[in-house]
Amino acid sequence: MKINKILNNNAIVVKDSDGEKIILGSGIAFQKKKNDRVDQTRIEKIFVMKDHTSHQQFEEILSTLPEEHIQVSENIISHAENQLGVKINEHIHIALTDHLSFALDRLAKGMIIKNTLLNEIKVLYPKEFQIGLYAKSLIQETLGIDIPEDEVGYIALHIYTAKINAGEMRRTLDITAMIRDIVKIIEDCLSTKIAEETVSYERLMTHLRFAVQRSESGEPFDGLDPEMVRIIKEKYLESFSIARRAGDFVKKEYEFELHDSELAYIAMQIQRIKTRVTV
Repeated sequence: MKINKILNNNAIVVKDSDGEKIILGSGIAFQKKKNDRVDQTRIEKIFVMKDHTSHQQFEEILSTLPEEHIQVSENIISHAENQLGVKINEHIHIALTDHLSFALDRLAKGMIIKNTLLNEIKVLYPKEFQIGLYAKSLIQETLGIDIPEDEVGYIALHIYTAKINAGEMRRTLDITAMIRDIVKIIEDCLSTKIAEETVSYERLMTHLRFAVQRSESGEPFDGLDPEMVRIIKEKYLESFSIARRAGDFVKKEYEFELHDSELAYIAMQIQRIKTRVTV
């Protein structure tokens, strides 16, 4: 195996019968040049990107961004895969590294990073948020930069998006914002703020997350049969009306439809919250 291109001191491109591969390894390109043999003992990761565009993008990342930013990003990704027990989408190596390097540059210049979805991210993606906290500790230890929890939230979103192969990060942000908006509608209708540390809040947020996942995958919600849905509509008329209002909003604003069985379950959560408020 010979070096075809050197991207940085720790990254090279090789060619073999399977095509081009990107290889990472500490000092793998040190004092090397094109056509030199690869030191097999230094290989840590091998990447075969599925499409040419991703390959080019990863090459650009590795050849232009600071090596310490690349290394810390790769460490975060490896930790995420170990913690989640899955091989996450390869595009994370491009998306997270590019995002993280830009964020670290902004922080170094004294700029403020704000994440308006931070509270929702903590509740909806707890495992990924813990990985973000690991990243915060790692970055502090290796780079001497203290990233805020707002940035921890963004790292968590990148990990979550790559874990479920959700494609564009924009989609994950839209879903998280949509869930936040549903909660806000419920709070406005009940004229109360739902305490984020309560079981009611976590139960509602968790159901909304799974409702979105079911809708996107086409999986039916079989938790409530038609007769139960009818009873909830009649017994909890106001709560179902609030759920319906939230459903109408997300259909209009996000082109996302919550069916009656989902709305009925949300109405049950609203009823629980409403009972606690009025007691």
